[in-house]
Amino acid sequence: MGVTSVVVIVIVVVVLLLVLATSVRLVQQYQRGIVFRFGRVLGDVRQPGLHLIVPIADRMARVSMQTVVIGIPAQGAITRDNVTLTVDAVVYYRVVDPVKALINVRDYPAAVLQVAQTALRSVIGKADLDTLLSNREQINAELKAHIDAPTEEPWGLLIERVEVKDVSLPETMKRSMSRQAEAERERRARVIAADGEYQASARLAEASRRMANTPGAYQLRLLQTVVDVAAEKNSTLVMPFPVELLRFFDQFVKGQAQKPGERPAEQPAGPDGHRAQQAPSGR
Repeated sequence: MGVTSVVVIVIVVVVLLLVLATSVRLVQQYQRGIVFRFGRVLGDVRQPGLHLIVPIADRMARVSMQTVVIGIPAQGAITRDNVTLTVDAVVYYRVVDPVKALINVRDYPAAVLQVAQTALRSVIGKADLDTLLSNREQINAELKAHIDAPTEEPWGLLIERVEVKDVSLPETMKRSMSRQAEAERERRARVIAADGEYQASARLAEASRRMANTPGAYQLRLLQTVVDVAAEKNSTLVMPFPVELLRFFDQFVKGQAQKPGERPAEQPAGPDGHRAQQAPSGR
């Protein structure tokens, strides 16, 4: 074998290696390969693994199938009840049709971001402030529907989740909401206190009717009140005394002072309307 033959063999081997290197493509597990032959897309989408393409005639583009997370910058918007606020959100999406994502839209991440910003301002403009603050699930669902409609069918993208991250309110609105919440709590406290008074009055009325059937119950209740007050270790004890008890003692004293068979003489009434009693003579 001459030198010329060896050189030819080496050249052939090098050419074959170059052709093999330019014709072998590696597709990762999270990717899908799209082959263009002379500018036209071949029908089969290349799955993960090693694939051979025709050098010079074919070109392979890889599309990631992973879920992509993009943050929507803070957008200034006006709600339906004319409240100016700033809202930012986050979008989770992934490619479901790599051919559409690669052919129908030039830069689909930037396109999704622009659609998300427009949808965010549109949805916030149709919602009230109370709905935006208290019903985030509804706002997220509306945002997902607005973003998913123009991207899924024509672009081959699937919007998995859209969530509102933060809602920034003006300071004046924050103070107004704080006063409103304070007034609401005060109203609830007054309603609860009034309801408690109503229930207590009903219980007291029922207790009064039951105690009216037993006159001694009033005395027991009075003594219990005295015990409760005395437990506080106060230096002064003010105790109401029933007039019926005074009348009982007055009649008892009159009965003891009156002799058997003797009728007490009536005394003229004093300035206070009570008749003075005649003191015993001591004989």
